[in-house]
Amino acid sequence: MAAETLTPERILEATEEVLRRYGPAKATVVDVARALGVSHGSVYRHFRTKTALREAVTERWLERTSERLRDIVAQDGPADARLERWLSALFAAKRHKAGDDPELFATYMTLIGESGGVVERHIADLTGQLTAIIEDGIRQGVFAAAPSAVPATASPTASSTAVTARAVFDATGRFHDPCYAKEWSAPDIDRAFAAVCGLVLRSLRA
Repeated sequence: MAAETLTPERILEATEEVLRRYGPAKATVVDVARALGVSHGSVYRHFRTKTALREAVTERWLERTSERLRDIVAQDGPADARLERWLSALFAAKRHKAGDDPELFATYMTLIGESGGVVERHIADLTGQLTAIIEDGIRQGVFAAAPSAVPATASPTASSTAVTARAVFDATGRFHDPCYAKEWSAPDIDRAFAAVCGLVLRSLRA
């Protein structure tokens, strides 16, 4: 029986398991290669450095959340209801990762701290999704148009709607930023989320 073809996806799956088993401090490319039954040189043909491999694993982990949220952005219906679903889904995804696989979640917190550009791209993707929902809400007349003036501290290329989207993202940070993960199992966290979500929606509505 022919050996299974070595692909980047197989390498990333094996890397996740190795990180779960050994943690980021001890896991090596040799460990990944051993788990796959190949030489470490075979792994390096797909990922030129250990850093590149770890960044790809982090990006893959974050992309799972982004992909589910894009489905909500693409849905029809009132934008305010979609925004509430989007924020709820983001919180649920982050809480699921932290609660159901704490070892790997802790590993990823280490990786995120060293993943140059990966987290920034993830945040840009999420705020872009928020921008799309808010723009749709303005077209529907559900949300008030964002102020035309863009704060001086914003990116020179930022639109007023994009600035609003980033404000929504920052305002709900307690429910998706991993630094707050210990709070996500608190008895009153769902009530706190509902309160913040309601406040955000009221501030956006026309």
